[in-house]
Amino acid sequence: MLKNLDPALGADVLHALRAMGHGDTLVIVDTNFPSDAIARQTRLGRLLHIDNVSAARAVKAVLSVLPLDSALQNSAGRMEVMGAANEVPPVQQEVQAEVDAAEGCAAPMYGIERFAFYEEAKKAYCVISTGERRFYGCFLFTKGVIPPDADLG
Repeated sequence: MLKNLDPALGADVLHALRAMGHGDTLVIVDTNFPSDAIARQTRLGRLLHIDNVSAARAVKAVLSVLPLDSALQNSAGRMEVMGAANEVPPVQQEVQAEVDAAEGCAAPMYGIERFAFYEEAKKAYCVISTGERRFYGCFLFTKGVIPPDADLG
C-alpha cells in the first residue's frame, strides 16, 4: 500500500497513467466491451484492469491522479445508447458525478456513437477494463496538464 493513492490503482494502471502525455486518451470500459481485442491496437498494446469495481469507482480512482484536459476542449466522453443518443443511463450519470467532483464543477461528457467509440478506443493510449456489468459503461478521457504553480499535495 502507498499513502495518498487510491488502492484501486494497481502498478500497471499507475505506470500507464504516468506514461501518458498531454492529449493522450484512455478508455475505461464495462465487461461487455471487446476490451482485449481493442486494447491490442492501442499505444500500450495490452489490456489493463481495475477489476471488481463499478465504472464510477474506477473513474474516481483514475481521476484522483489524472488531470483532465482544459476547458478548451471536451475531455470526457461516453458511449451513446444505440437509438437514443441523448439518453444518459444511471451508469453514465454516476460517472458524470465523479467527473464533476474531480473537476470541482460541472464538466458535461460528450456523446460518442457506439461504433465511432470503438474506433476512438483503438487510437487511445490504453484501455482499462472494470467490473461494470451494466450496458454503456464505456468512457473516454483526455489527459491534461498540471500547471507549474499547482499544489501537488
